[in-house]
Amino acid sequence: MQTTQAFSSEFYSALLPELLLFAGLLALILIPNLGKGTFRIPGTQIRLPWLLGGQRFSLTSNPHLPAWIATITLTGAFVAVADSLNGGVEALSVVSSDADTAKELLMVNGFSRVFELIFFGALALASFASMNRLKVEGVGGKLTEDQLYNNRRQADFYILMLTCGLGMSVVALSQDLFVLFIGLELASFSTYVLVAFLKESKAGAEAGMKYFIVGSVASGVGLYGLSMLYLWAGSLQFEVLATAFATSGTEPLPLIGIGFVLVGFGFKVSAAPFHFAAPDAYAGASSPVAGVLATASKAMGMVGLIRMLLIVAAPEASEGSAVWLVCLGALAALTMTWGNLAALGSTNPKRMLAYSSVAHAGYMLAGLTAVGAWTWDPSFAGSEGEAALLVMTALLFHLLVLVAFKLGAFLVLSILESDGDASRLSSLGGLARREPLLAFAMFIFMISLAGVPPMAGFLSKLMVIMGIVNVGVGNSASSLSDFHWVWWLAFLMVINSAISVFYYLRVAVVMFFEEPEEGREGPLPSGWQVRTSILICVLATVLIGIFGDSLLEMCRTAAESLTTDW
Repeated sequence: MQTTQAFSSEFYSALLPELLLFAGLLALILIPNLGKGTFRIPGTQIRLPWLLGGQRFSLTSNPHLPAWIATITLTGAFVAVADSLNGGVEALSVVSSDADTAKELLMVNGFSRVFELIFFGALALASFASMNRLKVEGVGGKLTEDQLYNNRRQADFYILMLTCGLGMSVVALSQDLFVLFIGLELASFSTYVLVAFLKESKAGAEAGMKYFIVGSVASGVGLYGLSMLYLWAGSLQFEVLATAFATSGTEPLPLIGIGFVLVGFGFKVSAAPFHFAAPDAYAGASSPVAGVLATASKAMGMVGLIRMLLIVAAPEASEGSAVWLVCLGALAALTMTWGNLAALGSTNPKRMLAYSSVAHAGYMLAGLTAVGAWTWDPSFAGSEGEAALLVMTALLFHLLVLVAFKLGAFLVLSILESDGDASRLSSLGGLARREPLLAFAMFIFMISLAGVPPMAGFLSKLMVIMGIVNVGVGNSASSLSDFHWVWWLAFLMVINSAISVFYYLRVAVVMFFEEPEEGREGPLPSGWQVRTSILICVLATVLIGIFGDSLLEMCRTAAESLTTDW
């Protein structure tokens, strides 16, 4: 593993995606403000072009320009990460410049790159799909071109998108708990504003306020836990904390501290009981933003949980009944069950997808519990290490493919919002007759979320369940009583997946067999950008489910790098 100081030549090469985001932010700030402004040289009548201010040019005042800048920037960052993964990621650790107190700040490896791929892919699709979606009157009424926000307010929206991506990438790369917290808050504050961006609508303002209040409380609790860990260990470096936990991690102070820190991450992944703001936030935000919350923001929270539970506070195999492990298993069971039961009674498609997102958080927490049940062996020697590797590979794969079918479902609802409203299940009525291809795409997303083969959702869920079973059964189990208790989490996943089929297929029944609402019989509003994004999601959902071998191998390599590069 290479080591480099901040702001060295290797530093700039390794952090090319983040530098692209920073360049995009500068472009979004400057370009929409370019105009015919001039300034006069003092003492003369000579005026020179200043460009910033004055009457703007037709190009720089175009309301679509900020969306193009953000989409190109995020796509460039995504391509840079994909190219890095394709060529094989050589681990690079970034340390502070002070040689006397050098601290590891960031690490670029396969694990962090996979999460950057998730973040930039979701944000690029959401940015592109939002190009014709931001209209002045909020979510009500049909969209016309003159109802779009002017490009300065459009620029505000896409600046927040890029800032969110920058914060998420810092979380993925961080090797210090304080650096991780800074990235988490940078992304969180951006999402708070994005949720409330449709401030003209009552639902948007209410969702933003609720999300901000609950998120701020969760962040405050997490920061308090962070201070307790620093007081105990004298450092917030993951390596230092891991060493301290290995020697005296059973003391009350670190256990309470890590519990407080996990509250903040529990909010980000919408784990019960920290999920109460999620349904309102998803329902009040624009659908592309809600899709980002359900995919990229959830993956960001999972990074924190993985770092804290599997690296910093990983229990030994003989301590499978560790307090945090039992609590995490109970949290996983509660989250997946509550999410699916709440989705059963929801008649708002966005709230239903929000509760579905809660259930998926439970599935991933079950996987983390299974990994923690065994020793995390850096060499992955023996069946125990292989079982942990299988589960971690499945978790990364599930987070990656979730971008396709979860975000795609929200983008379909985005088109319905442009037609007037998408807050009722009946708003999907007759969609198969109005837009057959759109209804087919929504059906693909629903059956993938339900885990129906051969879609990508089936493969990812199956791998998580198989990995948990592999861990639970182990080598010496000869009867059900010999199984480790995490086996029951896999059983509960199967039961909950069966429950979820009902509310996912209910959407298909409404689209194909019910009549459209009165006044909504005609074709849906145009917008090739959002339809292109939906097409990309459909192709990814189908093709990854059938030809996902290379993606699985990439996730396996990333899972290995989580510990081999430590």
